[in-house]
Amino acid sequence: MASHARPRHRRRVPLSVLRVGFALSVAGTALAAAGAATAGAAAPGHGDKVARTRQAVTGALLHSLAGGVGPVKKLKLDPLSGTPADPLNNKIGTQIADFKPLTTGLVTDPITGGGALEDLPLAEKAVDLLPG
Repeated sequence: MASHARPRHRRRVPLSVLRVGFALSVAGTALAAAGAATAGAAAPGHGDKVARTRQAVTGALLHSLAGGVGPVKKLKLDPLSGTPADPLNNKIGTQIADFKPLTTGLVTDPITGGGALEDLPLAEKAVDLLPG
C-alpha cells in the first residue's frame, strides 16, 4: 500500500490541554523562583554563605564554559585545507586599468590556510569575548 493511501491515525492533543499544561509549568516556575527568593531573604546571617555559593557556582560555570568553548575557538574550520581537494582554495581576481588588483583571497586565505575561528579577520573581536 502506498504511503499516501494509508489511513492516518493521529492522536492529537487538544490545544486547551497544551495551554493548561503550559500555564501550570509557568506557575510552577514562578512559585519556585518566589520560594527561592523568600528563602534567601528569610535567612538572616546567611548572606555571606549565599554570596560565596553564588560565586562558586558562577566560577564553576565559567570554568566549564571555557573548557567547552576553548577548543571550538581553536578548531580548524576547513578540514580539507592544504590538500589538493580543497574546494575553498580558489581565488577570483580582477584588475581595472592601473588600479591595484582585487581578489577574493583576502576573505578565503584565513580559512584555506588552516585557520581557526579565532583567526578570522572580522570574527576575532567577537571570539575574544568567549571564555577559553
